[in-house]
Amino acid sequence: MDVKAVIFDLNGTVLEDEYVYGSAFRKVLAFLGKKVDKKYPQVGGIGVEENWPGLLSKYHIKTSETTDELARLTQEYYIKHLSRVKLRKGFTKLISSLRDSGMKTALATSNTWWLVDNVFAVFRIAKYFDVVTTKEEVTFNKPSPDIYLLTAKKLGIKPLNCLVVEDSVAGLTAARDAGMRTVAIVWDGKNVLTLKKYSDLSLKDFTELSPDGIKMV
Repeated sequence: MDVKAVIFDLNGTVLEDEYVYGSAFRKVLAFLGKKVDKKYPQVGGIGVEENWPGLLSKYHIKTSETTDELARLTQEYYIKHLSRVKLRKGFTKLISSLRDSGMKTALATSNTWWLVDNVFAVFRIAKYFDVVTTKEEVTFNKPSPDIYLLTAKKLGIKPLNCLVVEDSVAGLTAARDAGMRTVAIVWDGKNVLTLKKYSDLSLKDFTELSPDGIKMV
């Protein structure tokens, strides 16, 4: 495969932030009167606001708060605790190597520009991406392929020449349906077999990947 661009998901992929988001969702659920012990109540990859209809239904919660308001509360908690978030091991070295080798790099996230701007301000990683696409630019979020197709279009590179790095079934499905090859970051041992099923290669972190390795996916 002739890989000309690598597109990264943000949350749970570039960032080790799954626990912080889990805490954020639990905090808002508690605000709604529902104590949840599950470490990660949310469904990965589909977006914060998109999670709330399912959570309200699952836990039989009735509230006057809109899903937009619940998403805002979740995001505010997350931003407040950004100090607990860190870059996935090996990310900076890998993306620097990719760019030095002439590959294009992009970010495609189910999150909002407001969240991305906050992350960029803290981690100073905006310089590593030729293109950034957020859910606000597409009609349908992941698992729809729209966000990856738009990112490829913005890069000026055919989907078949793009490789996507993701950590969720929704994200991997979106990338595969866009006609792209996929690498799964598996941070939760419980999801190993599932993520392997949806990806061409699965890794624990970015230290297991290199520009030469990407060309072999």
